Amino acid sequence: MYSYYVYILKCSDNSYYTGITNDLDKRFKEHQLGYKKDSYTYKRRPLSLEFHQEFNDVLQAIYFEKKIKGWTRAKKQALIEGNSDMLLILSECRNATHYKYKPNI
Repeated sequence: MYSYYVYILKCSDNSYYTGITNDLDKRFKEHQLGYKKDSYTYKRRPLSLEFHQEFNDVLQAIYFEKKIKGWTRAKKQALIEGNSDMLLILSECRNATHYKYKPNI
């Protein structure tokens, strides 16, 4: 059975890069060494591995990676820090049309 990893790298410009791999050590080394010159991380080295989560199902890993890529920086930081309370707060819908904000009539 294969393992798949969703990971978040912190770049030298303090931006985050999220990716997926089945060999975390190898992929991190590729990022660090600048394996692909046209990649996001190439000009943002050195990098640090801030977060990773292991999955047994590649489809779950892909889903989680895409989900994280849509998150705000603050939400990614809460995940990295393991701050589940802040992650929950940042995940709440804040639209004026949300049921929590409708007056009781």
